[in-house]
Amino acid sequence: MATRAESAAVTRRALLDAAADLLDSGGTDAVTLREVGARAGVTRGAPYRHFPDKDSLLTTIAAEALDRLADQVRAVRADPGVPPADMLRRGLAALMAIGRGQPHLYRLMFTLPAGDPTAVDAATRAADRAQDEFLAIVTDLVGARDADRFAALLLTSAHGITDMEAGGHLSADKWHVTAEELVSMLVAMVERSGSAQDRGQH
Repeated sequence: MATRAESAAVTRRALLDAAADLLDSGGTDAVTLREVGARAGVTRGAPYRHFPDKDSLLTTIAAEALDRLADQVRAVRADPGVPPADMLRRGLAALMAIGRGQPHLYRLMFTLPAGDPTAVDAATRAADRAQDEFLAIVTDLVGARDADRFAALLLTSAHGITDMEAGGHLSADKWHVTAEELVSMLVAMVERSGSAQDRGQH
């Protein structure tokens, strides 16, 4: 027989899954604690026992997504046969895949976390972890001295490319380039810049 803690964990998971489905289908406006509870098949008061408000629920969804992204990038880093430039392309591709497949979740991941302090702290730590995973790859590619600047350049550029593509502003007919080609160009430019700086130091 399930303990009270186990039952609570199952209910919390059902609420998060229901909220994630609503987010995917209708954006943040579609996510209400009442609708989440109804979709999860729990009592009307159950969502409020797990999440004090809608912001805390959405922030928890974002934290889980950021943790999954961090896990994906870490898995890419764990393959010793993959050069750093290819690792970086794969990591950025994982980020952009969320923007393509789950645009509402993607925007939520880049929204300043709000709600319960515990939820905000979890989202902040998850975001830091995802950024640190990317930073580790960039450090392998260009060295520690300039890694922060290059990592910021790559992440903000990938974010912009994803937004442009989602908004229909990255038309192949107009620009004659794909999102993947733009990312490859960026990574190659950063790699060359890092190599040139290394040569300048010797």
